Amino acid sequence: MSLSKEDVLHIAKLARLELTEAEVVKFRKQLSSILEYVDVLQKAEGGEGREIKQIHDLENVARADEMMPFPEEDRKAMLKQAPGREGDYVKTSGVFES
Repeated sequence: MSLSKEDVLHIAKLARLELTEAEVVKFRKQLSSILEYVDVLQKAEGGEGREIKQIHDLENVARADEMMPFPEEDRKAMLKQAPGREGDYVKTSGVFES
């Protein structure tokens, strides 16, 4: 498929580009070449094989979310190291404060 000068100018207008005459000639050749290649790809047969999602036989491994007990002595040791705290919570500075 070969683009005309008007086609290139229309594309440039849609893209809000100002092209020189030399650029119009250059892009006309390049865009026409791209469209010809796309036409070749569309005619290529893809085959009847199965869809490939990944090339390795890897599987995502995920475990179920479950609550795990946190030993009381570890919790107290962690809270002692916190620079600030309120009761049993670690106090931090606000993220959205200006």
